[in-house]
Amino acid sequence: MSIDYHDIITIEPGKRSGKPCIRGLRITVDDILDCFAAGMTEEEVLDDYDYLTRDDIRACFAYAADRERHTRVIKG
Repeated sequence: MSIDYHDIITIEPGKRSGKPCIRGLRITVDDILDCFAAGMTEEEVLDDYDYLTRDDIRACFAYAADRERHTRVIKG
């Protein structure tokens, strides 16, 4: 079952240059994905960002997966 990220991931033109953020906070989806890419565990991310929830993290992954599904390469 996939989480519906639409109520969690927000995009505001004046915040973090319009990057997708979590619940209107200044923490972006790519901030969280970078943590995991660097080898952090979910518990470590939640300890570092104590205002985030497991659903916030799952929403980041759901958002990234949805973006990937809709990415197309145009042959030039």
